[in-house]
Amino acid sequence: MLRLCFVCLGNICRSPTAHGVFLRLAEERGLLDRLVTDSAGTSAFHVGERPDARSQMAARRRGFELPGVARQFTAEDFSRFDLILAMDRTNRAALLAMARTEEEARRVRLLRDFDPRSPRDADVPDPYYGGDAGFEEVLDICEAACRGLLDYLERERRI
Repeated sequence: MLRLCFVCLGNICRSPTAHGVFLRLAEERGLLDRLVTDSAGTSAFHVGERPDARSQMAARRRGFELPGVARQFTAEDFSRFDLILAMDRTNRAALLAMARTEEEARRVRLLRDFDPRSPRDADVPDPYYGGDAGFEEVLDICEAACRGLLDYLERERRI
């Protein structure tokens, strides 16, 4: 089993969106039985909350369901996950600061680095303070990045 965690700041917009998109795309490829997935936030701002209603609405329009309730990423999560996918450079830096070893730090990657059309080190923008278009953009970005991630996992990790 390969274990992945998607991480943003509050765990109510970007990381649950990436998580939900990834789950459906993995299911379409018949890979769900080889994966354990979760999402988390680097902050505790929204612990216990469901994904943002605007994220859920945008996702449902495209046939995605956003799982889980917000939780905060902890240092212990490094031992639970093989790959930790940060939504942006700020959250990647926070995760790297939490890593206790080089091995743990190597598990942290930016999600968009798996999209071959994305610039290197590109962020998934936070739609929280914007309008509906931002949530649609996040879905577009997550779909492209998650397809690339699955390609990588099949090719490099042979799942």
